[in-house]
Amino acid sequence: MATSPGDVRTAGTQAHGASRGDGQRMDVDWIPFDPNPSKPRFRPPPGAVDAHCHVFGPGDVFPYAPERKYTPCDAPKEKLFALRDFLGFERNVVVQATCHGNDNRALVDALVHSGGRARGVASVARTVSDAELRAMHEAGVRGTRFNFVRRLVDFTPREVLVEIAHRIAPLGWHVVVYFEAKDLPELWDFFTALPTIVVVDHMGRPDVTKPLDGPEFGRFVRLMREHPNVWSKVSCPERLSVSGPPDYGDVVPFAKHLVETFPDRVLWGTDWPHPNMKSHMPDDGKLVDYLPRIAATPALQRALLVDNPMRLYWKD
Repeated sequence: MATSPGDVRTAGTQAHGASRGDGQRMDVDWIPFDPNPSKPRFRPPPGAVDAHCHVFGPGDVFPYAPERKYTPCDAPKEKLFALRDFLGFERNVVVQATCHGNDNRALVDALVHSGGRARGVASVARTVSDAELRAMHEAGVRGTRFNFVRRLVDFTPREVLVEIAHRIAPLGWHVVVYFEAKDLPELWDFFTALPTIVVVDHMGRPDVTKPLDGPEFGRFVRLMREHPNVWSKVSCPERLSVSGPPDYGDVVPFAKHLVETFPDRVLWGTDWPHPNMKSHMPDDGKLVDYLPRIAATPALQRALLVDNPMRLYWKD
């Protein structure tokens, strides 16, 4: 393997607030990704997929959306692919970042240059044409994302989202939803009416200070139990943890429960380059070493990292 942590270095060292020459200045409180992640002790199984990551820009090639709520450091495809190889993964699922809005050019560019080793989740507007959807499918897009976290994106009427879901269903795409646990009661009927597989980002962001068997997380488990089209990503302990790095131990029981209860409907990803982190920037190598704590057996590890993402993203 020719890559090394230094291959991931350049964008991560960009100074706070520095201009990239595109007139889009990185937020002054932005924490860039770790330029020198540790080599993980855990070796992912052959064919492993990092099923949740992003590309940002570069801004002078793929400008950030005028309506964005944050301006990140550049995190281009070359850095993502170098990190993939360094961590021991073979494939990526690249999720459209909200800073790019519905302009999926950076995402599609990454897919096209991946050599077939990446699939994508796009963000599309009501005005997207059937020809544009087909072109994205040919490039490797297999889903669209609906974001319900208001601090990250403006509200989109649900009737518009339902219309989009029905348009992408014939392509075999799924819907990825991002929301916070407290909002699940309000969103339950909407999610359960969608005509596709529904993939929930980061376990629906549970409050890990509350009991594992309490009503809030229990509601999410019931959603998955009652609706076999609902999957969950068990990623992003760094966003959910109160105890913090390096082990994020308070998140482990929640992720482990989902992996063991729904082994054929869970996914995991690094979330590189970790947008909007405020407390710290995680070490991606340590995030990989978190995996055997939530998927304790080789069979569960293979389901989480290989079988499930391949079935969802590379079935055609």
